[in-house]
Amino acid sequence: MKMMNRLGLKRVLFTLSLLVMFAISASADVPPPPGGSGGSGPGGSDLPVGAPIDGGLSILLVLGAAYGAKKSFNQNK
Repeated sequence: MKMMNRLGLKRVLFTLSLLVMFAISASADVPPPPGGSGGSGPGGSDLPVGAPIDGGLSILLVLGAAYGAKKSFNQNK
């Protein structure tokens, strides 16, 4: 019984990690089109650009949720 629960948890964590990897790769930045569409040059914009929030934040959130689920699972044993 204990082995089955451990395998189930490993399967869930593996599936979550695959989903996170696919989500991060799908949300990767697409390079801008050629022709100077950014900056203050011709055709560009003078608006300031905000700070990017990259995939690292989502990875930390998923890892924190997985850690909390594991602690909760271990506490219920």
